[in-house]
Amino acid sequence: MTTFAAPLLAWFDRAGRKHLPWQQDTTPYRVWVSEIMLQQTQVATVIDYYQRFMQRFPDVRALAAAPVDEVLHLWTGLGYYARARNLHRAAQLIVAGHSGEFPQTIEAAQALPGIGRSTAGAILALSRSQRHPILDGNVKRVLARYFGIEGFPGEREVEKTLWSLADECTPAERVANYTQAIMDLGATLCVRSRPLCAACPLTENCVARIEGRQSALPTARPKKIRPQRSAYVVMMVRDDGAVLLEHRPPAGIWGGLWTLPQFDEHAAAQAWIIERGSVERTDPLPPYAHSFTHFDLTLHPLLVRAAAITALADGGRYCWYEPRQPARIGLAKPAVELIRALDAQPGAAMQRQSSLL
Repeated sequence: MTTFAAPLLAWFDRAGRKHLPWQQDTTPYRVWVSEIMLQQTQVATVIDYYQRFMQRFPDVRALAAAPVDEVLHLWTGLGYYARARNLHRAAQLIVAGHSGEFPQTIEAAQALPGIGRSTAGAILALSRSQRHPILDGNVKRVLARYFGIEGFPGEREVEKTLWSLADECTPAERVANYTQAIMDLGATLCVRSRPLCAACPLTENCVARIEGRQSALPTARPKKIRPQRSAYVVMMVRDDGAVLLEHRPPAGIWGGLWTLPQFDEHAAAQAWIIERGSVERTDPLPPYAHSFTHFDLTLHPLLVRAAAITALADGGRYCWYEPRQPARIGLAKPAVELIRALDAQPGAAMQRQSSLL
């Protein structure tokens, strides 16, 4: 569709983003890492993480050889940690099964952990100029508005329609530029609320703009009541300021990360505290709220000042984390924020609890 691709590419030439870190030296590896980081995460947030990640893991072999804890450490704060675990596992598979080269075909790329059809298409289009349509959240919004597509994009039939349109709109030439352009358009102009239609190169034929339905398209996700869950976490602190952390299982919430020991019931948390040894004092702290994709979690921290605790019953499961000399391990966001707040008030944690959150 020349009426779609041509004006979009002309806009990209004069206004598109061309100086992001992953747009320089566009190897499949560099593009792949950027695409995984950019899933569910804003460009502004990703830039610093990407640069630190590339400095430590400049190629796929360096990533594959690294301990997963170090990969998660560099991912700490980006969220959606399954992305990091999948990236690490995929790097190992690329080294073992593809001689260290990112796969040439979209089928082989999709077979890697954490890479779906749209991500595979974006990697191959941006790094190798292969013609593949993409359909991330930004592209869905652009296409739904431009063509006036009704229905929530997550529904199978609606998504099928959008994939067909994405394929029709993708040109045979300048595929890399087009792929970047349509992502840029959705990220900078055709945004979720208050789109900048006056600056959009596609405004003349956009159904949503013509009919004044920008706020109605794409159709919103059907509303569901978000489940509310709660748990108790123990902040056990040594005299030297070290905090006891627990290693989560590889799968599930915060999989593979280090967190504060967590319990479903207050009684279970108290029993665990008693088992650790002599305790000087236990104090409840204000609740800490954390949202996941499908539910909201309220954590109830219990601050424990423990006496004479130096050893661990299970050294593989627990560790003493020293905030002033942090180990290179991946931390769950609540642990990061609660420990940072605790460390900001040395010697006064018990007296000034309200300052912790």
